[in-house]
This record gives sequence, structure tokens and C-alpha cells, in this order.
Amino acid sequence: MRPRLPSNSDATSVRWIAALVTMLVLCAPRPAMASAFTVNPTQIFLTPKSTSALLTLRNESDETLRFQLTVFTWDQSPQGEMKLQPTQDIVFFPSLLTLAPKEERKVRVGAATAFAPAEKTYRIFVEELPPQAPGTTQSSVRVLTKMGVPIFMQPAKTQATGGLRDLAVKNGVFTFGVSNTGTVHFVPQSVRVRGMNGAGEVVLDKQVEGWYILAGGVRAYELKLPSPECTKITALSVEVQVGASSLKERLETPPAACNP
Repeated sequence: MRPRLPSNSDATSVRWIAALVTMLVLCAPRPAMASAFTVNPTQIFLTPKSTSALLTLRNESDETLRFQLTVFTWDQSPQGEMKLQPTQDIVFFPSLLTLAPKEERKVRVGAATAFAPAEKTYRIFVEELPPQAPGTTQSSVRVLTKMGVPIFMQPAKTQATGGLRDLAVKNGVFTFGVSNTGTVHFVPQSVRVRGMNGAGEVVLDKQVEGWYILAGGVRAYELKLPSPECTKITALSVEVQVGASSLKERLETPPAACNP
């Protein structure tokens, strides 16, 4: 039997298959390469008696790494979004540095503004820069790392206090706020919401993630009450653990709290 020669349509199919294979090879995911470096400490505390500190960068990799440092004032929205602005309140040296493999370098960070009755907050960012002479091949993608370190300019008298406010339920959504009424930041160890029915039984028990709440700030929380538990709830309680203190509040829910 004579072998069948490919027709025009067969030849077209072969070309499409070859093109598809080439595209898959070119578009295949490439392994990501991330440099290894450490920054220590992960938080910097400045006080009227200790106005500067050392930040240590160490290159844990087997290649030379380059870094750029920048600093910003740090505030947060009630939803927890970070708000940054350039500042000259904090000075540091150097701002650019190169680390050989396994080398470490100390950066001096200090206050360049007066301390206040309430804590001032900043973030210094350590940003990895692309290598001057790229040594990676096209088979890999270089991932550059940027790390932010909080800086706290603490007042002479520190007081961490807070409160719960604005508890409300509407359209099946429970909202409340945790306010910082003290002079320094805090991070809640836990934020727990419980829902009770008319017999006092717990029908809802949720843990909500806690994060930095800066001095004078408020963190707004929003929790969707699942159905059918929502219709059973007649009261909601919130408990926030801050250090050795516990903030507690209770809200009696109206009958139509779950209605859209």
C-alpha cells in the first residue's frame, strides 16, 4: 500500500499544531527566583532617651544584592489601609548599599523631629534593586523583594488603652469599631464575635483578624452574619483582647436585623 500524501488541509493542521506547541513552550510558566536576605529587627522603637537604632541587613544568598531604602510617615484608614507620605522626620544612612554574598551591613536610623505626647509612626522600606549585570537566564523570572519595617517614636509616657464603639447590625451585617484612646499603638491578640439566641445559647462564634491600631486611630470591622444563624440571633457580643486587658460590648439585635 502506498503511503497517503498529506492533503492541503492536513498540511495546514500540521502547521497549526507546530505553532501551538511552540506557543506552549514559550508561554510555559518559568520558575521564579527570589533572593534571600534578612532584616533585623522587624520593628524599631525610638524614645526620647534613645533617639537612634541600628537596622541590620544580611545577604543570605550566593550572589551580590543591591538595596534602596526609603522612609514614610505611616497612618491607616479605618478599614486598615496603609497611608504613606514622604517625610524627613526620620534620617538614615546609607540609603543605597550593595551586599556581597553572606555579607551584612548596619544602617543607622534616627529621629530628626521632636517627640510628641502621642506616638508618631513611620515605615522604612528595604527594596531590592535589579542586579547591575543580570546573571539569570531566560528560563527563570527574578522576583525582587520589598520589606517595610515599622518605626515607632514613642512618647515619654506610654499608655495602651482602647474601647469598642458604633456596634450596629443592618442587612445581616454586623459592624463595630475598635478605637485606640491611648498614646501608643497596639495589636489586638484576638477579636471574637459571638451571637446568642433567645435562650442565651451561642449560635455563632467567629474570630476576626486583628492588626495594628495606631494611637488615636479607629479600626472598623464588618462581619456578614451567615444564614440561617442570623435569624436566630437576638444578641451579639464582641470581645477584644489587648495585652492583659479585655474590651467587651454587647448589642441587642432588632428583629429585622437580617432583612435586606
